[in-house]
Amino acid sequence: MTAEDKKAIITIDDVEYTEDQLSDEQKMMINHINSLQQKIGSAQFNLDQLTVGKDAFVNMLKASLNSDKE
Repeated sequence: MTAEDKKAIITIDDVEYTEDQLSDEQKMMINHINSLQQKIGSAQFNLDQLTVGKDAFVNMLKASLNSDKE
């Protein structure tokens, strides 16, 4: 396998592009897209944690209120 065989292929709208077909501006846009995808994934992970934490506190509050009634 040569270095040419190892070129990254980027598919956009079912069209394949190799890095050497892209301008520097297009490569920069791809870098931004990749960075934003990572940030979105991280934000979703944090949102999931926050949601579970909030739900746990709501359940703890409900249990506390119910025990006060008894």
